[in-house]
Amino acid sequence: MDWRAVEQAFDPLPIFHEWLLEAEKSEPNDPNAAALATATGDGAPSVRMVLVKKVDERGFCFYTNADSRKGCELKENPRAALCFHWKSLRRQVRVEGPVVELPAEDADRYFQSRSRMSQVGAAVSQQSRPLKSRQRLEELVERFDAEHPGGISRPEYWHGYAVVPERIELWMDGDYRLHNRFLFVRKGDEWTRTRLFP
Repeated sequence: MDWRAVEQAFDPLPIFHEWLLEAEKSEPNDPNAAALATATGDGAPSVRMVLVKKVDERGFCFYTNADSRKGCELKENPRAALCFHWKSLRRQVRVEGPVVELPAEDADRYFQSRSRMSQVGAAVSQQSRPLKSRQRLEELVERFDAEHPGGISRPEYWHGYAVVPERIELWMDGDYRLHNRFLFVRKGDEWTRTRLFP
């Protein structure tokens, strides 16, 4: 898909899905990885990489420890921005909007789809808090794994969130830094499209 097709689009989400499918073929690791930016109530920003597990009518969905730094910031200031960058395709997608918590059933379903050791890791990690040593983390994992030989329930603090897109920018590399940038802004159920200077 070249920029001419994007220039005629009325909805950025089908393009995002098409680009993600292409990235799944060309990116060596985690094509669904995105930088997630959050901020405290007084506006101090922070950013980290997350895996966006689903994009549907609710938004761009990810899962995390609600007691982590990003979880606490989302409680204070429930807005966020995401940036996908696919170097192999020379494309970027920026997403901005409010964040909503996904139903517990979604978090349960996704948690149970993870590998056992990923479940154990989520259960023992006090994410973003100080950790004395790597050895201490490995001891916690080993002990929890031994004490829970059966199924592992989703920890209460492990939640799912969706960034509800209000703004989506599709960026395509251009020669001589004459990049193609298209900003889509949602108003109700419709999107408006504007071409931006690179």
